[in-house]
Amino acid sequence: MSESMAADEELLAEDAEEGGSEEGVAVDEADRRCGFIALVGAPNVGKSTLLNALVGTKLSIVSPKVQTTRARVLGIIIEGTSQLVFVDTPGIFAPRRRLDRAMVAAAWQGANDADLVVVLVDAARRHPMDADTRGILTRMTQSGQPAVLVLNKVDLIRRDRLFALAEKLNHELPFVATFMISALTGDGVADLRLDLSRRVELGPWLFPEDQLSDIPLRLLASEITREQVFIQLQQELPYASTVETEEWQEFDDGSVRIGQVIFVERDSQKAIVLGRGGSRIKQIGIDARKELEKVMDRRVHLGLFVKVRDNWGDDPDRYQAIGLEFQR
Repeated sequence: MSESMAADEELLAEDAEEGGSEEGVAVDEADRRCGFIALVGAPNVGKSTLLNALVGTKLSIVSPKVQTTRARVLGIIIEGTSQLVFVDTPGIFAPRRRLDRAMVAAAWQGANDADLVVVLVDAARRHPMDADTRGILTRMTQSGQPAVLVLNKVDLIRRDRLFALAEKLNHELPFVATFMISALTGDGVADLRLDLSRRVELGPWLFPEDQLSDIPLRLLASEITREQVFIQLQQELPYASTVETEEWQEFDDGSVRIGQVIFVERDSQKAIVLGRGGSRIKQIGIDARKELEKVMDRRVHLGLFVKVRDNWGDDPDRYQAIGLEFQR
């Protein structure tokens, strides 16, 4: 392990002993820190899982399929005297379609606007330094932005391979710090959060102390349903699908009725989503409703419909609805 990595571990050990600020204790304006921290990496390395672990609640959807995240999602936390604004970005890969280009553009825009970049690498992959990861390292070298290396899924790899990978990556790009975590179990996440809170600059907090994200609730609800579409259909449905929330009705008892449309490009895809006798869309609705109730902490009435919209991937309005910039 390099000296800088060892020094980082030493600093973290001291911080852990000191502990963070107590909940509810006022923070002097002059002591406040704030910064935007972009989470970047190849598709399906665990960025969304890490964001949810850092914030402590579900903000970004997760599925076994790559390129699940499409738009930028902010997660906001207070760590000691620092407000950390995490930017979960789509996976960075070699884009082919218009939607791919929009997703990759959103990822790099999030990185370029950030004060600090966390480069997440799936350490358990057979070839962690694939073409996508090497492309990210090259672009980060060119940008000169400070970057923190985070090796994820360390519970699935031998320590000797893990340290060798860390050394190799630090040789490619001189990271300011290296962390080894499991975003799924939470191992190492608190240390990462604490270290990042020390690295952001002095400055006023940009969001209210109790705000966790800037994602509109309607969009989050759409994303949660899209997550279930991805999870339940797996390889049966291509990426040519999206979900939009068209109805939102609040009731006096605190519950809410949400009406959503799952858009696909062909009638054959509509049949896949519906399932035999409507069984598939019924199960998607049941599981999405349960997840929505957990996230929103109230009763949810969810109605789902499936519509065919030819080539929605070439419709600028659809990109705006999911928070992406249309690529001409």
